[in-house]
Amino acid sequence: MFRTHTCIDLDKSDINKKVTLSGWVNKRRDHGSMIFIDLRDRYGITQIVFDPEISSLAHEVAKTLRNEWVISIQGEVVKRETINKNLKTGEIEISATQIQILSKSKPSPFPIFEDKTETNEELRLKYRYLDIRRKPILDKIKIRHQAMLETRIFFSEHGFLEINTPILGKSTPEGARDYLVPSRIYPGNFYALPQSPQIFKQLLMIGGIDRYFQIAPCFRDEDLRADRQPEFTQIDVEMSFDGKEKLFELVENHLKRVFKKCLDVDIKTPFEKMSHSQSLEKYGTDKPDLRFAMEFQRLDEIAKKSTFSIFLDILKSKGCIKAINVKGGSDLSRKKLDDLSSFVKSFGLKGLSFIKKTDSSLSSSLLKFFTPELLTEIEKKLNMEDGDLVIIAADKDEIVNQGLDHLRRKIAQDRSLIKKGIYKFLWVEDFPLFEYSEDEKRLKAMHHPFTAPSTKDLEILEKEPLKVRADAYDLVLNGYEIAGGSQRIYDSELQSKIFKLLKLTDEDIKQKFGFFIDALKYGTPPHGGIAYGFDRLIMILTDTDNIRDVIAFPKTLKSLDLMLQSPSVVDKDQLKELEIQTKEIDEIPW
Repeated sequence: MFRTHTCIDLDKSDINKKVTLSGWVNKRRDHGSMIFIDLRDRYGITQIVFDPEISSLAHEVAKTLRNEWVISIQGEVVKRETINKNLKTGEIEISATQIQILSKSKPSPFPIFEDKTETNEELRLKYRYLDIRRKPILDKIKIRHQAMLETRIFFSEHGFLEINTPILGKSTPEGARDYLVPSRIYPGNFYALPQSPQIFKQLLMIGGIDRYFQIAPCFRDEDLRADRQPEFTQIDVEMSFDGKEKLFELVENHLKRVFKKCLDVDIKTPFEKMSHSQSLEKYGTDKPDLRFAMEFQRLDEIAKKSTFSIFLDILKSKGCIKAINVKGGSDLSRKKLDDLSSFVKSFGLKGLSFIKKTDSSLSSSLLKFFTPELLTEIEKKLNMEDGDLVIIAADKDEIVNQGLDHLRRKIAQDRSLIKKGIYKFLWVEDFPLFEYSEDEKRLKAMHHPFTAPSTKDLEILEKEPLKVRADAYDLVLNGYEIAGGSQRIYDSELQSKIFKLLKLTDEDIKQKFGFFIDALKYGTPPHGGIAYGFDRLIMILTDTDNIRDVIAFPKTLKSLDLMLQSPSVVDKDQLKELEIQTKEIDEIPW
């Protein structure tokens, strides 16, 4: 027997008990006659004391121990002289009578016993199996497990069946590049790894499975960032005969349970709702962070009465003037304001204008272009008080929105406006059904081509498609889109009409979606669903902004697996068997 207890089980009620523990040497402290070892497993830490008067043999072996060696000890639980309140086992220690070295370790490339490390991420990813031993990563993996478990329990209790859908599927246009898998049996043909189980879950609805969920692996060959990975996990949900409001209630109750079980936090329901157009108008983005204020205010009507030519020219070219109020921001220096102007240039804005209010009076380079009456309107519109700073941006709507959105977030970070432990959920609704691609000179689906148009806009579907709203929705939490979904098209004629508007030829439709169009003709129920970005949800639950922290074996921002040294060149015989010939190969210099 390697252990009778884990390294977190024992307390003062176990004093005088004979026990066996196993784990890793976390720290070793040699006090001459006495040697102390902090023994660690994934549950916690227990202090082991080696006293030569208790066991000279065990004491001699303990002298040789090094960090990360795996050992098993036997001994008696005794009261600890100096209590360590930071440990759950801090009132006791084990007086060792026997020790066995189970496995030795090379010196670790970085400290494992420290919660914080200055080691660069690439080195930690190369030795990810060691990084997982560290408490910060291990704690996140534990919360991930808890959230996954609560998800399965919740949806099972609400009548959902968890069904695994295929990994080897068909390449269909879903917004990102597919990862392709060559077929050995049918040379020149390829499977595609699923970007999502979208078509399969709709087919399950046609198959009469009215409530489906899956914790699904998904794959997208796209440019990465801090909250994206090439392979990621979704909580995938689909339901028949229930509308959007029923789905919203279900999702809110699920998240209420997850936050309570994982963090012991009570979140308020129902969540706030906002249209896509409102979100862009107020925050410049469809995933606003509502933990702090600084809503955008449009100043077009006020600015057009001014004599400021830059604003007037922008308004004539159908641009906009928007402003935010930084409460207490009048303390920002000229240099800091110049830095903010430089910051927004990377998002297309040429600069910013500023108005400060101190001692009940305004100061700004704009004052000479605005009458006192117009300045009073600005004060009222922005709710300016003494000590406030108003920042104004002017350009095309999309440039102003993007620039002010990033500026708003930066100011909130710089001025510590975001409090820990605050969770602000928001449903964003009424997305456009289509967007226009200038490069391809055609309409593209804003979400995916199976999204149902709003019934209120069906009459203008073919006349003014860009004005048609989708029966789609995103769930936003603290500035992250954590879920997205829609009600689906369940009429084959309407689905075909959408494909036509997307300029898909009959051959395209038949080749890519023929089976699906055919399935819709066999009695399809009204249905809709949602997919959570599970990894992003865990990021928020574990208070990190790096998605790699919450995945056991993640890829880098360049889609590299530093531990496996993947992707890699494969044997020529494998390529020959697949009838694949490559040109020059750029081997990765591992």
